[in-house]
Amino acid sequence: GAMSVDSITDLSDNTSKLLEALQLSYPHELGPRRSLGKKKMLSLNPITWQVPRIVDRCCEHIEMHGLHTVGIFRVGSSKKRVQQLRDEFDQGLDVFLDEHQSVHDVAALLKEFLRDMPDPLIPRELYSAFLSTASMADPAQLGALQLLLFLLPPCHSDTLLRLLRFLAEVARHAQGSRRADGREIPGNKMTVSNLATIFGPNVLQKERPGEKDAAAVNYEDSAAIILVLQRLIEHHQTLFMVSPETQRHILRRLFQTDPDVIEYLLRRR
Repeated sequence: GAMSVDSITDLSDNTSKLLEALQLSYPHELGPRRSLGKKKMLSLNPITWQVPRIVDRCCEHIEMHGLHTVGIFRVGSSKKRVQQLRDEFDQGLDVFLDEHQSVHDVAALLKEFLRDMPDPLIPRELYSAFLSTASMADPAQLGALQLLLFLLPPCHSDTLLRLLRFLAEVARHAQGSRRADGREIPGNKMTVSNLATIFGPNVLQKERPGEKDAAAVNYEDSAAIILVLQRLIEHHQTLFMVSPETQRHILRRLFQTDPDVIEYLLRRR
């Protein structure tokens, strides 16, 4: 029974937009059952998890079958098979990706989807703002990135978080390891830096694909894109969390200015 933020019908347009902008946590996270004295962080998720099926399926497939594939995202794929998968998703079919699918085809499909989104995962109006954080020093950089992430629409925020979690998991398997019996497990060689280099231009786009100068990203922007995405991958667990103090402050303000939102959250508990 999950409900999209856009389908809230029992709130006025004004309060609905406010709730969407604030990206409030699930109501159960605000309940009294949390242990007293513990500083548990609250998630930034809106009322429901809004991630395109194609993104979730591709990430799940690679997490299950491709984490130890050397050169994942760099090895070539079958254009014909990728196009077939893309067509099936575009038709709204419930596409099932199993061990028979090439991880390289699925990896290429994920990159294509992110590259060809009408509005990129990080909207173009925030492109310059995100890139400006590349020249900042910690912790100001992380603070600025978190505030910018708060501005993302819910579906963009959820999908970006899903992608960043996935990329962090891929990077965690970059180096080889050994099993308990001494057998070697190969690493995929995809470090955070390598992944940021590949996915950065797909997530942060200044121009639409195919438009004039779309591929002409200068060296400074290119380096900033990679650095910003690298920071997002490395710190996604904290960047997408709202502290209890901030949460309480927001709820106090809402109680004074928009009690309908508080009433709605209480009804959902």
